[in-house]
Amino acid sequence: MRQAETPGAAWPESVQRVAAALAAAGHPHPPRWLEVAARTSQQAADALGVQVGQIAKSVIFRRVADEAAVLVVASGDRRVDEAKVAAVTGALARADAAFVKARTGYAIGGVPPLAHASAPVTLIDQDLLRFDRIWAAAGHPNAVFALAPVDLQRLTGAPMADVAASTA
Repeated sequence: MRQAETPGAAWPESVQRVAAALAAAGHPHPPRWLEVAARTSQQAADALGVQVGQIAKSVIFRRVADEAAVLVVASGDRRVDEAKVAAVTGALARADAAFVKARTGYAIGGVPPLAHASAPVTLIDQDLLRFDRIWAAAGHPNAVFALAPVDLQRLTGAPMADVAASTA
């Protein structure tokens, strides 16, 4: 599937916010517009021609103690282990679409790892370190941007953590 180069001014406002945050941080890779929506890691990998594990998916939970959003940026080929995340952040509950939109400013399927409406508690899946280049959502199901796992840490200030379920 092809990727379309769309001028930034034509992007939805949500993608423009991500592009501005990336530019302000000096990140060299602006968002890229895909011709197809990539709401899942597999769809994104297919559209980009990369391994599913190279997709840095955003999984949002609701922390029970204070209703804070907890963002886990995980490798697309791994399942997030909620118990491992809760051991770091405190008890968690599911986050519905309204909660995700209210806390992050983005709809599910396009939540980027940065430029949120309110800063979430963020953890980065250490399994992303397997790759030199990964791809993250850029504010819309059709928008992604490239980065290295160390860039993800630099852009978010979040720690790497063991948050993936065992693959055995």
